[in-house]
Amino acid sequence: MSIARKWVFPIIWIVIFAAIASALVKIAFFPDRSDASDPAVPSAEIVDPQYAVTIGTVRNDVTLTGTVAADAAVPIPATLTGEVREVYVTSGQSVSAGDEILLLRAQVVYSDGTSGTEWEKVTAPASGVLSTLTALYGQQFAVGDSVGKISPPGFHVSGSIPPEQLYRLIQRPTDAQVTITGGPAPFTCTNLTISTGQTDSVPGGGNGGSGGTGDSGSGTVVSCAIPSDVTVFPGLSAQLVLAGGIAENVLVVPITAVEGAAGTGNVYFVLPDGSTELREVTLGLNDGVNVEVTAGLKEGDLILQFVPGAPSPTDGGMVSGNCYPSAGGMVCQG
Repeated sequence: MSIARKWVFPIIWIVIFAAIASALVKIAFFPDRSDASDPAVPSAEIVDPQYAVTIGTVRNDVTLTGTVAADAAVPIPATLTGEVREVYVTSGQSVSAGDEILLLRAQVVYSDGTSGTEWEKVTAPASGVLSTLTALYGQQFAVGDSVGKISPPGFHVSGSIPPEQLYRLIQRPTDAQVTITGGPAPFTCTNLTISTGQTDSVPGGGNGGSGGTGDSGSGTVVSCAIPSDVTVFPGLSAQLVLAGGIAENVLVVPITAVEGAAGTGNVYFVLPDGSTELREVTLGLNDGVNVEVTAGLKEGDLILQFVPGAPSPTDGGMVSGNCYPSAGGMVCQG
């Protein structure tokens, strides 16, 4: 038995060393080709993000930043070419629309060659305070000349709007929800106007960008009247929310998936074999992130989530303010 024990352990060690040597030879000279990969051949396939068309709601609210300003002064036009004979008011006085301001006299020659005298009373075109009154007794004015100005007691809020956002306001609203920074509870302002490419002041207000009261400007400006029972002061900042409509239970897709954002557009439809084709769609409301599709797709259809060539948010395509790139430029949640 002692002789058997003497040879058993050396034999075991020989077997172990032989197994190790065999493994090393295989690794060194016979590597597993199935585990090797060609660095020139991608080991994973990159798939463009896809989106399944769903049913949803699009609320088309456009939000702007605005400024409060006093309503622009209203000029008082002369209604006769003649001489001032009487002045009934003084600068700084409060007047109501229709109040008499001054009396003009004109010497006229009639068509039959005779001459005569005509009299005309100039009245206030609006209510407010006479901020200026330049007319003096004996002064001459032509029809349309300003004899003074009336500053209305009201205020308005105005703000600029990017021209491309006007596509979202095809059905022009007549009012807006306004929140004054540090002011009273939100309220509705009325008589909303949208002025594009104006050269003078916004009707009833300033140029929107600076909140002025008559400065000339350019671009597109939204302005609306602040109710008389709301206390505000010139220069206050405000937020305006314009309701452009709401579409419920409609087909919606991300605006990043569409070439175009108003009226018509194109999407990249995913075919059964994984390839894509360009498909035209008809668009409805959009909220700056999603857009309603009224024709060209059905629920469950697969489309590319991003227009090919446009950077996705994960590639740095997303910027602050929920803005995304599209074929027509950056679009932002309003």
